Amino acid sequence: MTELWRLGALEIASAIRNRETTSLAVLDAFRARIEEVNGHLNAVVARLDDSATAAAVAADRAVADGAPLGPLHGVPVTVKENIDVAGSATTHGAAAFAEALAPLDAPVVERLRGAGAIPFARTNMPDFGVRAHTDSSLHGRTRNPWHEAVTAGGSSGGEAAAIASGMSPLGVGNDVGGSVREPANRCGIVAVKPSTGVVPHASSIPPEEALITYQLMLAQGVLARRVADARAGLLAVAGPHPRDPLALPVTLADPEPDARLRIAVAAEPAGCAVDPAIAAAIRTAADRLAAAGHIVEEAAPAGYERTADVWAALLMNDFRVLLPALEGVLGPGSKAYLTYAQQLLPPIDTAAVTTMYLERHAAELRWHRFLTDWDVLLTPAGATPPPRHDADITSLDGLRAALDLLRPLLPANLLGLPAAVVPCGTAYGLPVGAQFTARRFGDLTALAAAQVIEDAYGVVTPIDPVLSGDGRAVPQRDAGSVGPDEAHAAAGG
Repeated sequence: MTELWRLGALEIASAIRNRETTSLAVLDAFRARIEEVNGHLNAVVARLDDSATAAAVAADRAVADGAPLGPLHGVPVTVKENIDVAGSATTHGAAAFAEALAPLDAPVVERLRGAGAIPFARTNMPDFGVRAHTDSSLHGRTRNPWHEAVTAGGSSGGEAAAIASGMSPLGVGNDVGGSVREPANRCGIVAVKPSTGVVPHASSIPPEEALITYQLMLAQGVLARRVADARAGLLAVAGPHPRDPLALPVTLADPEPDARLRIAVAAEPAGCAVDPAIAAAIRTAADRLAAAGHIVEEAAPAGYERTADVWAALLMNDFRVLLPALEGVLGPGSKAYLTYAQQLLPPIDTAAVTTMYLERHAAELRWHRFLTDWDVLLTPAGATPPPRHDADITSLDGLRAALDLLRPLLPANLLGLPAAVVPCGTAYGLPVGAQFTARRFGDLTALAAAQVIEDAYGVVTPIDPVLSGDGRAVPQRDAGSVGPDEAHAAAGG
């Protein structure tokens, strides 16, 4: 039989439901996998052993009693450390919040429990999620399972690395600037950022209030190894909630069975300096979609190149309000990042902010019309191979490059659109993610397109972490990304 930790979330739920295994046995398998590989990756930063064991025992009793079972019954899941789990610290990756115990589950955790899932571990993130590199002042750095010298992405990098290496089958994070999709891309897994308002959010750890850009752009997302698992996780957590006034009563709908999807492709979107090998992987993915019978053509919304710039200017201008409060609690990496960000993105006055919100809405209208003609837009999930650790905080140019490689991810945040990422091959021995962006509330359409790619390429994780010969990181080059030869060798290819 396949080792339990290699199974997907729905496979696990099915095996438990059919009494082929028990929830406690599955939980023990994932705990053993954490013991085996987490020492190198540092992705899981806290375990909820007592509560998870009790929940697994109760889950097995429910099966024996013939009780009604949820779609994720008995499945262990991981939770990023800025999402409340009752009785666990919501640390935001910062040492100052190490004892910030949450009295209540966040809505997504409450919903996962309601679907039968068992939160059993917490995953790493950079301080307050301000970087696309996962390095926490409280827990340290998370490494990428594919190559220890490069970032696992962020800010949900601990979640992505844990899932990719078999320490978890399913997890939740959040995404205001690619923070579930970017690490999924780096680690070779699936992620979905829902439409704004589809998944509720609330925290019992102050501050409860959110910046206006966070209200418009932040979404709670799901990460998994399989598209079907991400879909199940999304459906489990979606819907209005008494604690979130912005959560909407939206019914998500799948495309018609065997529908021919209309897929626009932008392998090198305007304003994005996409690495040729990554662009080639996206074009090959488009060919696979066409071969599967879907309608595929090159097209992109007008003004694509401006969306990332508007996102960065508005978010940073908003974020400045929080800087005085964060000054005393941020670690050195996040402080360096924000120092460079303030230089790169100077303050803008009220008139400029208003003008940018008008520009944002104009883009929203263009994309809405475009995604009426097309079901999804296929782009890379990242413009370049993964950067080396701390490449974003070495200089102002390092930060500029770090933001540039995120550019394909940012339209979905700026405009509140759903986007799914799925592996579609490799470049330089490292995973490449295809991103599907859909019209607002077309979340399941984005996942349906991702499923076509998964069917064509297969599931590429879990993997054992790849170590250099003596277990140390390979030396850094001047370039921000791993070179083709060493990446290929380190990834076993």
